[in-house]
Amino acid sequence: MQKFVNFLENNLSGPMARLSEQRHLQAIRDGVISALPFIIVGSFFLILAFPPLPDGGIFGDIKQWAADNIVEILIPYRLTMFIMSLYIAFGIGYNLSKSYNLDPLSGAQISVAALLLTITPKVMDGEGWVLPMTNLGGHGLFVAMVVSILAVEILRFCKTKNITIKMPEQVPASVSRSFEALIPVAIVIILVSSITVLAGVDLHHIVGVAVAPLVTAGDSIFGVLVPVFLIDFFWSFGIHGVSVVGTVARPLWEVFLVNNADAVASGNPIPHIAPETFYQWFIWIGGSGATLGLVLAMVFFARSKYLKALGKTCLVPGLFNINEPIIFGAPIVLNPILIIPFITVPLITATISYVATTVGLVSPTYIMPPWTLPAPIGAYLATGGDWRAIVMVLINIGISFAIYFPFLKMYDKKMLKMEENEQQAA
Repeated sequence: MQKFVNFLENNLSGPMARLSEQRHLQAIRDGVISALPFIIVGSFFLILAFPPLPDGGIFGDIKQWAADNIVEILIPYRLTMFIMSLYIAFGIGYNLSKSYNLDPLSGAQISVAALLLTITPKVMDGEGWVLPMTNLGGHGLFVAMVVSILAVEILRFCKTKNITIKMPEQVPASVSRSFEALIPVAIVIILVSSITVLAGVDLHHIVGVAVAPLVTAGDSIFGVLVPVFLIDFFWSFGIHGVSVVGTVARPLWEVFLVNNADAVASGNPIPHIAPETFYQWFIWIGGSGATLGLVLAMVFFARSKYLKALGKTCLVPGLFNINEPIIFGAPIVLNPILIIPFITVPLITATISYVATTVGLVSPTYIMPPWTLPAPIGAYLATGGDWRAIVMVLINIGISFAIYFPFLKMYDKKMLKMEENEQQAA
């Protein structure tokens, strides 16, 4: 077993940790995270448009009012979450430019321009020129990543090779930076416009076809279990698993979420099982490793003073999905007893939740509540008010408790014996 663990640590943990630190992947990760406030707030307007209330009485009146005013209610959603690629392009350009010590604002603006130039405006009768919004949402996210990186690399190339317009030192810095970006902006506009307008190439269609297998695989049971395993595996060695795996997987999870939200807003069936909210509310209950079950077992059944006190200390953070205290306090890190359920529990709850969602026992998630909400509340909101999501969460907590319990008792006996030895030595 130890040889296998050493093999994984040497051949998987290190390379993946280094991959997560790669400059462009970090910029993508930080760019996606920078858009989360817009995604979270925007998604809540879907709840207002489709209130999770029973029919009849005053609740029926509220639902009817929402149905009558759905176009107006969804405007904030359509200008935030629905066009999240626009915000993410800005974030990627800003963070990548910052990592190169370039002007972050220039990089962000050029990235946004590059994304917009991949979309062809159209003339609509009575409205004039309009910009189709579909490719500014989840469908355009992968193109946003590509063109944002391309735009900043052009900015960096021009800066490195001194292909810029230099202004006298007396000119204010803000004005000087604007003129320095003139040539890179011209190159980006001409290049992307040539591809989109002159060559008539639809980058969104090409990239969409290229990543279609990835989207399909990521929404499968295999595509769920692999990141779940890797996240908990990395945490077992003290590496922030979500930061490592999320760097690669989060863009795909965000595409799933936005596609689900768009389907609900359009009255279509929800297409995806596994956006990030699926992991957050059905698998990571109490944090990575689904450790809320472990904390509850400590509170009620631990006999050693240390684990009893640790369980009480970690209970409130665990309810709000903060589990670093239990991961490093128990510890779970490099603990051969607790690592086993730490990795096993999420794999089991992920499988059960995936099957339950697939067969229609629980609604797919399409809203992103703040991750610090207690899991039953977060799951209820994420599914648009499906009470069965609460039941699913409670079942998963029970499974977590049942699996962690025998391992806790084993570890508790060890800790109790250590405390007794310390007392005798004193």
